Amino acid sequence: MVDKSRGVATSDAVWDLDKGHTRDTPRLRRLSSMNDHHPTYWEYAAGPRSPLPDAIADLVGPDVKFHHSKLNFKWSKGGDEVKWHQDISFWPHTNYSPCTAGTYVFDCTADQGPLGVLPGSHNGPVVDQYNDQGQWVGCMKPEDAAAIDMSKVVYLEGPAGSVTIHNCRTLHYSKANWSETPRPLLLNVYSAANAMPYTYNPLQSRYYGAVVRGKPAQWAYHDPRPCLLPPDWSGGYTSIFALQQEEDWSKERKVAAGGMM
Repeated sequence: MVDKSRGVATSDAVWDLDKGHTRDTPRLRRLSSMNDHHPTYWEYAAGPRSPLPDAIADLVGPDVKFHHSKLNFKWSKGGDEVKWHQDISFWPHTNYSPCTAGTYVFDCTADQGPLGVLPGSHNGPVVDQYNDQGQWVGCMKPEDAAAIDMSKVVYLEGPAGSVTIHNCRTLHYSKANWSETPRPLLLNVYSAANAMPYTYNPLQSRYYGAVVRGKPAQWAYHDPRPCLLPPDWSGGYTSIFALQQEEDWSKERKVAAGGMM
């Protein structure tokens, strides 16, 4: 897929190109919907021998549904940081069962920008990920992020093949990668089958909504706690990197009274 990106000149819904990307020296931030690019990815995400949906079932119950996948590369020598954020506001559901299972493709050490999580934060509030101008930036406000007790942060390092799992409300981030080695992290997102998405899924896939363990839900479960809504992604979306770097928002992308615009 990296070789294929040599023929891609601009970022789109599938390819998110890093600064300095050229045909001769490809640099990727993200490749979306990995499971649509090769059957091996879907077999790993959902096959009967895959440990991922089994692990998710242990956390959310026996009936598990697939939401989306992506491969975040965090390229060597400057791969972007990802600022503190929660996932759920990007794709809100009727409950807070969605979880992300990450798989390190290469060994991941401290200098490569491993995923950093704040344990217990999934039991805290849903944070505001709009700036003071009402624009969606996909991360906490700087003053809120500055209040995080960094001594409690756990960095999820590990050898190639290591799996990380975090809840959709977990506060997490990762530093820039200034090492000589990329840090590709394959991410598959699942939920309980009774969690229904409120908004358009910007990372479309032929497998979106597939039940990968158990059976389809006959009743939706609605968590009474409120959830922040994102902009309307149906007009296009690139990645969290583009949003946090303020490459991919406009004044028009605001939540409007009575709905989204």
